[in-house]
Amino acid sequence: MSSQEASGHKIVVSSGKRKTSVAVATIKPGKGRVWVNNVPLEVIPIEMARNKILEPLLLIGDLRNAIDVKVRVRGGGWMSQAEATRIAIARGIVEYFGLEEIKRIYKDYDRHMLSGDPRQTEPEKWGRISARRRWQKSYR
Repeated sequence: MSSQEASGHKIVVSSGKRKTSVAVATIKPGKGRVWVNNVPLEVIPIEMARNKILEPLLLIGDLRNAIDVKVRVRGGGWMSQAEATRIAIARGIVEYFGLEEIKRIYKDYDRHMLSGDPRQTEPEKWGRISARRRWQKSYR
């Protein structure tokens, strides 16, 4: 995460990961607009993913109208990308406003919003069909 002062405006860049998805969010002063991969959030067709991305913005109330968020996300599936985006936005907002109250709200709502979720898929083992499945055996 990094922040810089550019001509009197604060800009914060933060990242989030979930499974194999990586999201990088840029937060700057604005009117409350959100873009994911240069597409407005309202246009994203999957409602479940849209709601997941909106969670950190809805939790801070009227402060969301003071910032614009642009997110670039790559890898994984659509839900994994949505959760990585949510983590990046939440971390960026905490750094942008610098309020402990926002951090506490996020932790009380969902502890993985700031820390991430360490679970990964188990790798497939050699000589098997999948990670845990073994060959069928017959006794007769």
